[in-house]
Amino acid sequence: MTQGPKTRIGAWLARPLASFHLVVTIAVMLTVLGLVMVLSASGVEQYTSGGSAYSLFIQQLIFAVLGSVLFYVALRIPARTLRRFSFPVFVIVLIMLVLVLIPGIGTAAQGARRWFTVGGFSLQPSELMKVVLAIWGAHLLASRRPDDNSVRTILIPLVPAALLVFALVVAQPNLSTTIALGIILGALLWFGGLPLKLFGTIAVTGVVLAGTLALTAGYRSDRVKSFFNPSDDLQGGNYQAKQALYSLADGRIFGVGLGQSAAKWNYLPNAHNDFIFAIIGEELGYVGCLVVLGLFAGFVYTGLRIAARSIDPFWRLLSATATTWIVGQAMINIGYVIGLLPVTGLQLPLVSAGGSSLAITLFMFGIIANAARHEPEAVAALQSGQDGKISRLLRLPMPVPYRASGAVRRVAPQRRNEQVRQAGQNRQRRQAPTRNTQDPQDIRERGIRR
Repeated sequence: MTQGPKTRIGAWLARPLASFHLVVTIAVMLTVLGLVMVLSASGVEQYTSGGSAYSLFIQQLIFAVLGSVLFYVALRIPARTLRRFSFPVFVIVLIMLVLVLIPGIGTAAQGARRWFTVGGFSLQPSELMKVVLAIWGAHLLASRRPDDNSVRTILIPLVPAALLVFALVVAQPNLSTTIALGIILGALLWFGGLPLKLFGTIAVTGVVLAGTLALTAGYRSDRVKSFFNPSDDLQGGNYQAKQALYSLADGRIFGVGLGQSAAKWNYLPNAHNDFIFAIIGEELGYVGCLVVLGLFAGFVYTGLRIAARSIDPFWRLLSATATTWIVGQAMINIGYVIGLLPVTGLQLPLVSAGGSSLAITLFMFGIIANAARHEPEAVAALQSGQDGKISRLLRLPMPVPYRASGAVRRVAPQRRNEQVRQAGQNRQRRQAPTRNTQDPQDIRERGIRR
């Protein structure tokens, strides 16, 4: 009997390493798309400024290679190592956030002091802090005793430390990264079990503070005013937003063709960075935009699936937080490109030009892929030699089952019969497989394997 498409997809998703394969595939597709679009969107501007049309693309490609190395490193790092060094690395990056504010050490550009520049390459410590805050915060919340659900253990020391980070990033000034860090903190508190009423209070307070900061600086207040008055100052504050909408409109359904954008001929500022989604819409059309949205939707599903299937609280919190951060940043970027939000300057993850952001985001994807390999059924499958081709090719270490209170929590190996491996029957078994009564199907299958 022929299986339908839904049945085949369900059977594939029921495989132990499906989450791992999805994360890797989405990371590769978004990175390749980003490289192609950065080359298309930046070539004209780089050439007219007197340089090579490929200069920004080559720089992005170098960081993509570096990010791929970081992705591989993240796949190999055990959870205990991440947790052990999370606080020391947090302190180091915190010191970097202080140093970058000092004239002569940090590099100033466009009215902000956010970068360290060495040998022509720049590094934003605030980008590093996104990853470090997520890892250290997940470690803190996962270190609580199972019976300790007090609000104090959730908030302290995580929230005071995060507020210090926010203050240093705002001083650069860099409100967009502060918003991204706020998303990370909010995700940690939400998935960490903060009571809904208190979480809502903190969220509202954060929105009010962000709005206040947006109205305190001239260029930020101009963006907010332009957003609420879209028909005013079309050659000034609203110029960039309107040009982005024109680009999307010109693309229609299938786009004008790759490399054929008119907006990138100095009509749309930052076409290769903040507004690269508009160039995607112009050259690849609404179909291309839907592909991008579909990839991020697939990432949401995969990241939250990994979190739901993880029994290690650290992997669960970290994968859920990282997914929320990356997708939240993507939705903010797309939101202001299409005119639903004020312009904030947040980049489209893995797609927009920006070496530090690309490399750090690929590292975070590697962390999520590592969490996928630690799903109980993935551990059981890898230890039994199933679906291990990619792991053997990459020489990845064997994942260790989660241990809590000195006991090893295991799951039985994935059933081989596709007809019984349906989503409703594909449950996680957290206890050792020894029991008084056994399923007849399990007995028959073990008999066949013997």
